[in-house]
Formats: sequence, structure tokens, C-alpha cells
Amino acid sequence: MFWITGGVLLQLALYGCIVFWRHWQAYRALRNVAAEFDIAVNAEPEPELMPTASAAWAGYRTFHVERKVVEDASAQVCSFYLVPEDKKPLPAFLPGQFLTFMLDIPSPTGGTHSVIRCYSLSDAPHPSHYRITVKRTPAPLGSPFPPGQSSNYLHDQVEVGSQLQVRAPAGHFYLEPSDAPVVLIGGGIGITPLLSMLNGCLTAQPGRELWLFYGVRNRAELVMAAQLQALAAQHANFHLHLCLSNPLAYDLDRHRSGPVHTHHSRVDVALLRRLLPLKPYHFYICGPTPLLQSLVPALEDWGVPDGRIHFEAFGPASIPRKKPVSATPDTPHGDDNAVEVSFARSGRQVPWQPGMGSLLDFAEGHGIAVSSGCRSGACGTCQTRIRTGEVVYTQAPDFDPEPGSCLLCVCTPKTALTLEV
Repeated sequence: MFWITGGVLLQLALYGCIVFWRHWQAYRALRNVAAEFDIAVNAEPEPELMPTASAAWAGYRTFHVERKVVEDASAQVCSFYLVPEDKKPLPAFLPGQFLTFMLDIPSPTGGTHSVIRCYSLSDAPHPSHYRITVKRTPAPLGSPFPPGQSSNYLHDQVEVGSQLQVRAPAGHFYLEPSDAPVVLIGGGIGITPLLSMLNGCLTAQPGRELWLFYGVRNRAELVMAAQLQALAAQHANFHLHLCLSNPLAYDLDRHRSGPVHTHHSRVDVALLRRLLPLKPYHFYICGPTPLLQSLVPALEDWGVPDGRIHFEAFGPASIPRKKPVSATPDTPHGDDNAVEVSFARSGRQVPWQPGMGSLLDFAEGHGIAVSSGCRSGACGTCQTRIRTGEVVYTQAPDFDPEPGSCLLCVCTPKTALTLEV
């Protein structure tokens, strides 16, 4: 038995040596061919040396504010540099995504109450910190509504060293990784995710063609103006255009030369058509609802394909599209199959049809107030209990709703529906 086992092992060893020798000979032949034709041959990196990406975390993670920086001349916009308390590397994100915060805000009657808010990341991915940039929201003029509680809390009460509870980066508005030329269009504080796209692209793809059209009322409202001008001076492929819709006398008297182009007008398609060469641009737009309502249909009328128009609104928005979004197979079709949606607390019953958007857009369009944050299924702010009926999700949400509830921002009715709102 011993001699039989030994013979088998010897045969296996000989077979292994022959296979190795053949592979070695083939490898040497390939290297000779490569050398003859001057083809570079790179060895595979050792597995233990290959970098590993940090995984996104579940739930909330504790961060502290490492730096707090005022970013505009009127001191209404502030950046917060956030570092994790556990000091572990941070997962990369897609430029344009946001963070979700659970803020413990002091109540007027004592104690605190939790508020969930989403803020766009405003810089390129970095393994040690994240950056958000927040504009203080004042009370609307002539309105009984109070100032924005979360933005004012961050500006007035969150300082260096303060701790914040943060969910992992999420969101479906982000810069597509390709070589296609890009046009970024930002209105007001809607510039923040575009700053992330700009910095991320110039870091990862410094040769990619980039245009930024940044619309504000006057120069005092510009965010990170010096940094933007420096980037335009450093990168010949980055074209910076500032659009001042209501310039001050100081703005009109200034004559700048160099890489920054200034226009005393709003951002509109007429300006884009005059300046942009004929190329297959991808357009990324972020700003207040009126900006999107004017630009998105105008770009479609110009002939820009639907797949090259990407946008995110800051605040409630229902953007008319030339072609309504295709309904999912489970969604009823046609006027005869309209779905009755009942809002229990509001006492409203309204028929919903394909093309009317998400249940959140639908509710807001009929004057029904719903708390919302990210509008992309990540924060859970618009979670609403379903009394009766079923919904279908237009995209997989990042936030897991409680059983018997749905996220209004990313779902539509599948059957007749009654919602607790």
C-alpha cells in the first residue's frame, strides 16, 4: 500500500512540474514577443498590496467637526469638515451625492427634538474627512414661516469639536464616470453638489472638458469664488462662467480679465447655445425649482437627449418633461385605469395617472404638505404609513421603510391607495 501511494504522489508531482514548465515557456515566449514590438508588460500586484475600499456603514455614525469655514462675502454660507470619531477610513462616494444627518435641535420649550436633513457633499472624495457646505436659510420676507431650523442650528450652535450623527453617502444625482464633456449648471446654493463633481473630476480626470455656469444675483452671493477662479486658472479645460442676474453697482464697475467670464444675466439656453461648441455634452443642473423648470424643457427643445440631462432640485419640484417617465410594468396605464389616492388626514381624494411623478410630487402638486429631505429614497423623512393598498418603487430606496409604510419620494401607486397624511 505504501509503494502504491508513493507512486501516485510521484506521478502527480511530475505532472505538476510539466505543467509549470509549459506555462513558464509560454510566458517567456510572450515576453520575447512583447520586447520585440516594444509592448509594456506589467506584473500583477501582490494581493496584499492592492488597496481595499472602506465599506459604507449602516445606520448613523458619529462624526465631529474638524473645521468650520465661511465661504462667501456675506457670511451666509459655511463649510463643515467632518471627521469620524472612530478614525477609520471613510468610504468613497460618487461626486454629487449627499449625507443624511440626524440633528438634535434645542426646542423652545426645553429639551431637544430630532430633525433629519440631507446636505450635499461639496468636495472630492477623501479617506479622512467629508465636507458639506450649508447656506443659512432666513425667514421668508412677509411670511409667518420661521427661518430654517437645521441650517441656522448648524451655523449658530455647531462649532469645531461638535459631534453629529451621519448616515453614509447616498443619492442618485452624481457625475457619470466617462470621458464625455460635461456642463455643470448651478443656481445659488445648488452649486454644492456641482463643486463635488468639479473637484472630483479635476482630481480623477484632469483632462476632461468641463464647463460651469454658476448663477447668483450678485458677487456677494458667490460661494468659494477664489477657489473657483484658481481652478479655472490651473486647468485650461475648465471653463468658468458667472451669471449675475441682479448685479450691484460694484459688480458692474468691475472689469475682470483672465479665465473667469462674467455675464449680467440668468443662465438660460440662449447663453448655452451661444457659447458651447457642438459636442455631446452631459448637463448636470442643480438649483431652485424655477431654474430647473426653465432649463430642463428648454434643453429638450434644443435637442439634448433625455439621457444626457441630469438634475436635482433644492426644495419641492415637479419638472415637466417632454416625454413622461415610462411606468413600471406593475403600474396601471391609460386614463381608464386611473388610481384613486386618498390622503386620510387631509381628507383629499385625487386620481393619479402614469406620468404624474412620485407620490411626493403628486401630494405637493395638490397642496398637501409632506415632510421631505433627500427626495431620492435615502433619508426616510417622507416615510408614510399605508392604510390600504399597494405601491411600487421607481428605484430601490437606500432607506428601509418600516413594514406597512412607504417612501413617497420614490414610489407610485400600484392599486387604489389610502395614505396616513
